[in-house]
Amino acid sequence: MFDVVAIGAGMAGLICARQLRLAGYSVAVVEKSRGPGGRVATRRVHGTRADHGARYLEPQGDAVQALIDVLVDRQILKLWTDSVGEFRQGEISFIPSSCYVAPAGMNTVGKYIAEGLDIWYGRRVKAISRTDSQMWRLSLEVTDDNLELPQELIAKAVVVAIPAPQALMFLDSEIGLSPDFIDKLRSVEYDPCITVMAGYSAARNSDLSNLNPQWKSVSFPDDSDLAWIGLDSSKRIDPQQPVFVVHSNANFADRYLETTDLDTVGQELLDRTSEHLMPWLNQPEWLQVHRWRYAFCRNPLPVSCLPAEGTLPLVCAGDLCGDGQIEAALRSGLAAASWVNSQLQDLPLSLGL
Repeated sequence: MFDVVAIGAGMAGLICARQLRLAGYSVAVVEKSRGPGGRVATRRVHGTRADHGARYLEPQGDAVQALIDVLVDRQILKLWTDSVGEFRQGEISFIPSSCYVAPAGMNTVGKYIAEGLDIWYGRRVKAISRTDSQMWRLSLEVTDDNLELPQELIAKAVVVAIPAPQALMFLDSEIGLSPDFIDKLRSVEYDPCITVMAGYSAARNSDLSNLNPQWKSVSFPDDSDLAWIGLDSSKRIDPQQPVFVVHSNANFADRYLETTDLDTVGQELLDRTSEHLMPWLNQPEWLQVHRWRYAFCRNPLPVSCLPAEGTLPLVCAGDLCGDGQIEAALRSGLAAASWVNSQLQDLPLSLGL
């Protein structure tokens, strides 16, 4: 039995669990994937790493700034670029922006916050119910081959820190949640994104060094398919070949969200990118594609977190609350920790990271 179970090891779930653990509560985190960070994600590909989720951290507000300061001090983050490009009408213009990245991969941000936490990887919550002793019972299903952990968790309080559509798979009125609470969750919508990671011949490094103007990050505000491209290999300490990461916009992702042949979809996205930038971008040595079904919250709720009133302690948190993606997720996780604490022992909470 735990005092608190957090569902989801994204930024909101991790920061909430960390705050409560530091205060002295027993906390478990349930995560369906094999690592922490959620959409702050990195994939090992062809002997290197590629950040296929969050592109970088930039100072959006006090929460992200505090995290950047801590991670720079610990040499986990470094300044990647102080300007980002925008492609409009055939030209790239630059906007000042301090972008911080992790040379070892952006998922090291989640790994830092997750240090010391009891995280149950490879587990998905399939149902939640009340026990006779007025606790929450979480029934879990295995999502990988790790069979060592139990299939059930008991907790005094639950923090749901996953996208609203996923939360609604096990949250309903049968466990005492109000129709208003359920309706608020149902109102939250997300935009998808398709991400391509592509590696190129090392001979292309000379082409990149001759680029004028030089760029590492370019967004496409007016394009019908593209959202962003980044020279991901420039984040690494000793890159062996150029690696680019390309994000589609929501319209493109909507068209191909259920497609099974993702490599063909990825090639189409690279074809589109090559029309605007370097022609050889459509000729990678290798590519991998990832589909983000819930990439960006389109219409977040105007609250810092969403408590379920009139029942056992349960609260939803994440970028479905507030506005600002990672900043919103961190703030929401902190707000959820404060609310859960108020429902339990009201212990002193640390404000640090």
